[in-house]
Amino acid sequence: MKLLTPFKVGPLELSNRMIMSPLTRCRAIEGNVPTPLAVTYYTQRASAGFIITEATQVTPMGQGYPNTPGIYSDAQVEGWKKITDAVHKAGGKIFMQLWHVGRVSLAEYHNGKLPVAPSALPMTGHLHTPQFQQKDIPTPRALELSEIPEVVDQFRKGAQNAKTAGFDGVEIHGANGYLLQQFTETGSNHRTDAYGGSLEKRLRFPLEVVDAVVGVWGADRVGYRIAPYFDGYAMSDADPIETYTRLTEELDKRKLAYLCVKEGPAVPAGKQALTPLLRNIFHQAYMVNMAFDAQTGEAIVENGGADLVCYGRMFLANPDLPERFKQKAPLNQPDPTTFYGGGEKGYTDYPKMG
Repeated sequence: MKLLTPFKVGPLELSNRMIMSPLTRCRAIEGNVPTPLAVTYYTQRASAGFIITEATQVTPMGQGYPNTPGIYSDAQVEGWKKITDAVHKAGGKIFMQLWHVGRVSLAEYHNGKLPVAPSALPMTGHLHTPQFQQKDIPTPRALELSEIPEVVDQFRKGAQNAKTAGFDGVEIHGANGYLLQQFTETGSNHRTDAYGGSLEKRLRFPLEVVDAVVGVWGADRVGYRIAPYFDGYAMSDADPIETYTRLTEELDKRKLAYLCVKEGPAVPAGKQALTPLLRNIFHQAYMVNMAFDAQTGEAIVENGGADLVCYGRMFLANPDLPERFKQKAPLNQPDPTTFYGGGEKGYTDYPKMG
């Protein structure tokens, strides 16, 4: 299988092209610090080409779900260092996904303060409080112009802390309706200042974050994730093809290590597949992530449609997924009732092949 052949991302030599997708697990209970169980969880999956960690907030204001890990405190850095050390000892590689949820949050996570966003637009839907109780999502507060450089600096500091913690690189989370995508798209960014209006202005904040993170890591150890057709959390864009073509052009100019696009084998009805277009614009490693299996993942790599394929729930339930693909072995089935919160069950107890 071409999926199982080596590939180079930046300076890193990968043993295969199967990447473990970021998977929120809501198990960082004390101070948003990864637990010893997280060390076991990630180390079990070290046979991935590389692991991308669960989304990790760069500031307390970046949290929107219970018990998600951070990368802004010394204790968090130490917790992650135990994970990177263990993954490296097992022969693996690991990137941290840097995250800020923006408006996808509740005041309960911020001492009663409203979540922040590009614009103060109401949202429908529910989120879980820190106690896992459902609550309506409030209308956020628009970031003041003077506050935006501080948020950029929070990403810079998160990137530096990830470096201190021993990661091999970082991925910037620009997808799934969170803060960077909120600035990028017309449906969520109604600003009339230097960070909204024209496409160039809407891309300013995400690209400032990219440049800040690249300043810490170098471009060849930084990835970026997009989800052009994501419509959860009231996300929409007037022209996603134009928006994400331009963003991809800017990311390519910066020669980032990789671009990850959330687009699968089946494109939403009435939508144009963006991967063939963006693949020709971005000249470094191109990664796809959405509902791929062994056959469809192999096909897109074999046909040159992507260099790398992210697997999420399959890696969650199969710590030895590359070996299972190699042997065409049966797969463990993931248990959705244990995805979020809890302990070992559904986290570190999925068996490897005998």
